[in-house]
Formats: sequence, structure tokens, C-alpha cells
Amino acid sequence: MILKLEGLTKIYKDKTALDGITFSFTPGIYGLLGPNGAGKSTMMNLITDNLVPTKGRVTLDEKTITELGSEYRKLLGYMPQQQNIYPDLSLRRFLYFMASLKGLTKRDADREIGHFARMVNLEEVLGKKLGAFSGGMKQRALLAQALLGDPGILILDEPTAGLDPKERIRVRNLISEVARDKIVILATHVVTDVEFIAKEIIMLNGGTILRSGTPTELLRELDGSVWNIHITDDELDSVNERYKVSNISRDEDGIIARVITDAPDERWAKEAVRPNLEDLYLYLNGA
Repeated sequence: MILKLEGLTKIYKDKTALDGITFSFTPGIYGLLGPNGAGKSTMMNLITDNLVPTKGRVTLDEKTITELGSEYRKLLGYMPQQQNIYPDLSLRRFLYFMASLKGLTKRDADREIGHFARMVNLEEVLGKKLGAFSGGMKQRALLAQALLGDPGILILDEPTAGLDPKERIRVRNLISEVARDKIVILATHVVTDVEFIAKEIIMLNGGTILRSGTPTELLRELDGSVWNIHITDDELDSVNERYKVSNISRDEDGIIARVITDAPDERWAKEAVRPNLEDLYLYLNGA
């Protein structure tokens, strides 16, 4: 299964939200990283056929998604960012409703709802109304509905938005568990959501792809360019003005600033550190 974006462009009046994107997806997890307004949601809406491109096309195994029509939509599982999901419906009724929209038979719906409710650890609250769910429970409910029908392509829009660290890890692990033979596109602006589970990262801003590749490939760009420097409180403002600073911490001797630069000023004690995706994200997207 190969999902391709070919010269994909979307223009709203005088704003270009997506500008000539070309990319191929095969089974595995892809992290779509970018700040708000980078074009992530537009890309996902074009992939899910909710928007019509201004130029370019989306194909699956060499056929356009327009040609494939309902056959393509049956392959899609979509987890939106918004959590305002039918507060008066129980989780069970919500999942049956979503299963009916996907064309599942009653027998298949019974089986899948039980299976995915167990998978997302919500089996005990199937009779509870969604309006009483916590944010993390709602996210897991949205993930469960996205998995109904065993989709081959899973589109996840900010799946861990607003979650506490424990829930964030739980949802991230679930996504990794269900990926297997699916194309999973996970859009986020939280680097740690994808740093350890994505086979490839796509860094998007201004409607264009800034970088793409495996985390290891991407981080080579910053080899030798990330440093911890030891400074005083009085020097912090000038360091912030002069360098891109990805982290500030304190020890008994003062401040340790993690900076991205080829060569920090020689007046400071320094040590080179291994770059991470947050460093690269900051490097590409500014302070």
C-alpha cells in the first residue's frame, strides 16, 4: 500500500495553506510536526478527502482517491483533535453510531466495540455518557472510533492535546501498538509525541516540507552544533538574544543554557551534547 501526495496545493483566497507537497507514505508511523498554522490540518483534510486540492492529487496505489471514492473512505480511520463529541451519548452508543457510519454489520460492530474498548482501557465505562469523561478518556474514545473497521490508513490530529503526562504516554503507546501494517499519520506540535515511535518525521511550516526523514537522518544536521554553556544570571538575556536556546536549567554554580550554534563564545565553559528533535524543531522554526 502506497499513499502519495503529488504536488498537493491548497489556496484559500490569498493564502496558500499547502504549497506543492510531494511525499509517499508506506505502512508505519509518520510524525507530522509543525507549529500552529503550518498546514498540518489542511494536509490531513486533503488526505481524508474532506477538502478538494487547488492543484495536485492524492493517490493510493496509483489510483486517485476521487476515483476510489467510497472504497478509499472505507480504508480511513480519522481521530480529530476536537473533543466535543455527543456528550449525551454513552460510549457504547457513540461507537455503535460510528460503526454504522462505517458500514459495519451489527455482529462486526459488537465484536469490534468490545475489542477496541478493551484495547483503550474503556471497557468498564461503555455505559457511561461521554460528557462525564475526562480529557484523556475522550481521546481514547476517539482513538477507539478511529480504529473501527480496521482501517489501513489512520489519520490522527493532535491525539495527545491537553493530556497529562501519564495519559500522553498511554495514548502514544496505544498508537504504536495498533500501527503494525497501517499507514499512520500523526500530526502534532509536541515533538516527544513522535520522537520515539515514528519511522519518519515530516517537518512542515508555511505550507511546505522543511525536512523529512528518519529521526537519525534528521539529527545529523545538528551534529556538533548543540552545546550546554555555563553562564550567570546576568548573562542570560544576552545569551537569549544571541543564540537559539532550547533549554535552561540551574545547578549550584549558576545557569546551564542549551544553545544551538556552531561555536559558542569561548568565555563560557561548555560541552557538546547530542542533538534531539526539539533542538532541530527550534532550529528550523525559530525561537
